[in-house]
Amino acid sequence: MTLLVLVAACSTDHGVQPRRTAGADSADQIYSGMTTTIERDGVRQSNVYADSAWMYQARQLFDLKGMTVTMFDSSGAKISTIVADKGIYHMREQSLDARGHVVATSSGGKVLKTEHLIYDKNRNEISADSAFKVTSPQGNASGASFVSDPGFKHVIVDRMKGLQKGKGILLPGQSGAGKP
Repeated sequence: MTLLVLVAACSTDHGVQPRRTAGADSADQIYSGMTTTIERDGVRQSNVYADSAWMYQARQLFDLKGMTVTMFDSSGAKISTIVADKGIYHMREQSLDARGHVVATSSGGKVLKTEHLIYDKNRNEISADSAFKVTSPQGNASGASFVSDPGFKHVIVDRMKGLQKGKGILLPGQSGAGKP
């Protein structure tokens, strides 16, 4: 009879669940539908939204799933939006590592697509170490990697291919439009 009581006490049919202990690497907080605004000196720098987020206080990072980050300039005007399957936001370094179907859209209509994008707030730059494609009203481009400001105004591209529309572009060393 004692054996039957022990078996009944361990059964999950009676609401008894095994106790799970948190590992050393477990999240300190878990969020569903997380939204946060990052400000500096009272000026909005960015809005971060994630379908799910795990915060690791000791490592000073957020692990984001289904994320959208909207960035603003020093006056608070929207300059770009980054959407990705997942991302890691490092609080100490103020950097974001976005991965999986990354789409970055500038307020000027440029759309960048890549699988991996890094935002470094301290350097005020966005970069990709993987292939990317850009579409814009001025033309289309692709390359192996790039570095840019968050508004995509100053861009350095490795192994660029593209199609320019309109009056053309200035290449390094050119002093004016239409000059070789």
